[in-house]
Amino acid sequence: MTTVPLRRYQVEPGRMDDFLAWFPGLAPVRAQYDFRLLFGYVDDANDTFTWAVEHDGDEATFLEAEATYNASPERAQVFESFPKCIAGMEVGFVHDVLADR
Repeated sequence: MTTVPLRRYQVEPGRMDDFLAWFPGLAPVRAQYDFRLLFGYVDDANDTFTWAVEHDGDEATFLEAEATYNASPERAQVFESFPKCIAGMEVGFVHDVLADR
């Protein structure tokens, strides 16, 4: 079993390039904590960035792993250069309805 949160960020107008220059540095740090980056998509017309990671286990296991990741010095280092351009976000756990058939 894997758990997947879908994350959708509203990026400040004109700042998507800044965010996209920073974002690739996050994937290897997440990988150190057993998260697998599934995709990252940009909707240029609406200044949104949507992405997902997965982690083995249920939601409780995911949240425990994410707490460890969030408190890590590696994450803190990556976020030192974060462009602070997220105007809003939606995050929710999702499941693949096609795989559930």
